[in-house]
This record gives sequence, structure tokens and C-alpha cells, in this order.
Amino acid sequence: MSIELDKVDRKILALLQQDSTLSLNDLAEAVNLTTTPCWKRLKKLEESGVIEKRVALLNPDKLNLSFTAFVLVKTSDHSHEWYTHFVSTASDFPEVMEFYRMAGEYDYMMKVQVKDMQCFDSFYKKLVNCVTGISNVTSTFAMEPLKYTTALPIN
Repeated sequence: MSIELDKVDRKILALLQQDSTLSLNDLAEAVNLTTTPCWKRLKKLEESGVIEKRVALLNPDKLNLSFTAFVLVKTSDHSHEWYTHFVSTASDFPEVMEFYRMAGEYDYMMKVQVKDMQCFDSFYKKLVNCVTGISNVTSTFAMEPLKYTTALPIN
């Protein structure tokens, strides 16, 4: 369920997407409000779920995690039990950064972030050993990130 956002709400969200460490004073000043109305808007955005959480974005290269794989999975088992087991198992792998149920040729897609090909191979072996019923896995590897953002296009 979406909520109505006015121009000030959108400006608050845009600023927070760029720097979630902004102080309430700085945020209020940037949107031409005093701190109390700004705080109330911020609370409303948090309570409604528009703002889910505030996090630090880490540089994968600096942490020696620059190998990005996109893993596409097909299954012939579409039962609720298999789905629940697969989602739970794959979601528990810390290497899985994003995980989607797909429409089209493949049933699921994961973005996996690891150190190198050897670490990816270990991940792959753990995945296929933990989950039966996978009929096909195809992986592609990112050569170079050209665009990466966490900022949603809210304007």
C-alpha cells in the first residue's frame, strides 16, 4: 500500500537516500521546516514503512568481495514445500545479496557477491547440495559495474 507523498516528503526521502546520517537540524533546514514538523514527517515515513531502515553501504572492492555473479535457477518442482525450502535455504547464504522469483524462462534469480571464482564455485556446490529439485542453473558474471544505486526514483 503506497501513501501520498507531497513535495517536502519527497525532498526528505531524496536527501536521506543520498546521506542517511543527516542530522534532524540539517534535514529540516534543507526542506525549509523547523525540527518538530520535520521530525513528525520523518516518523510518519518510518511508521508507514516508506523508510524501512537506514544502513551503511560498503565498498565490495575494499572488502575483497568484487566478484559478482547472477545465478538463474530452473526447477521442475513448483510445490509450496519446495518453494519454502528453497527460499529459506538460499536466503540463508550471506553471499546472496538479492533474490527474486521470476517470470520467463528461469524461475529464480540471485545476485551473489564473493571474493573470486573459487569462492563462487564453493557457493554453487553448497547451493546444489542443499536443495534438490533444481533442474538447471546458469550463472553469468559481471565484468565491470557500470551503474549501481540504491536510490529509488521518487521524483
